[in-house]
Amino acid sequence: MKIMVAIKRVVDYAVKIRVKSDKSGVETQNVKMSMNPFCEIALEEALRIKQSGLASEVVAVSMGPTQCVDTLRTGLAMGADRGIHVESTAALFPLTVAKLLKALVEVEKPGLIILGKQAIDDDCNQTGQMVAGLLGWPQGTFASKVLLDTEKQVATVEREVDGGLETLCLDLPAVITTDLRLNQPRYATLPNIMKAKSKVIKKYTPQELNVEVKSDIEVVEVTEPPKRKAGVIISSVDELIDKLRNEAHVI
Repeated sequence: MKIMVAIKRVVDYAVKIRVKSDKSGVETQNVKMSMNPFCEIALEEALRIKQSGLASEVVAVSMGPTQCVDTLRTGLAMGADRGIHVESTAALFPLTVAKLLKALVEVEKPGLIILGKQAIDDDCNQTGQMVAGLLGWPQGTFASKVLLDTEKQVATVEREVDGGLETLCLDLPAVITTDLRLNQPRYATLPNIMKAKSKVIKKYTPQELNVEVKSDIEVVEVTEPPKRKAGVIISSVDELIDKLRNEAHVI
């Protein structure tokens, strides 16, 4: 069985985000970029499935500008067998990404697609669900545990919901999106980083996949969150109650 993993290049989680002066988005020039943390978890789970003997190949897929190749190389250094880069300089929104993944599925014929549940730059949490809908495949989102039975061709997914845990049994092929507690991603070792340089990354364009790249979302404005007001020191319980009643209006 082949596993396809979608990975996204985002602003590194440790970087302080700066909004552009025209409020059209966030600043990405001369900013450290890295693989989306949820995508790292998705790739790690695919690699563990392969190591257990339940998959024959892990293919990493990334979409965007030329710099996405660096993110793919990171995925290859972690252990993915080969990469696919869909090159596009235009902004890619979830529905377009889902259509591109559907087109790649028709080419690659994977038995399982694993994605992070969301990207930390837009927090959309839409692509996995859209891919499953376009393909007509069952989906298990927010997975905190994944078990595969290749003989019965089913995947058991334990997912986190508001009330606790929910267990789903999915017929393969299927789409799974990963939550934070699924696993701890590995670090790429130096030998694997060197090996990754010789691994194959196949390039496509949206036109070659017969997918029209269009913006179905308009970003009206991006603003920074309001600055937190400074705290105050109160001298008595009576003063606290007075502020809670007359200023905060919570009692």
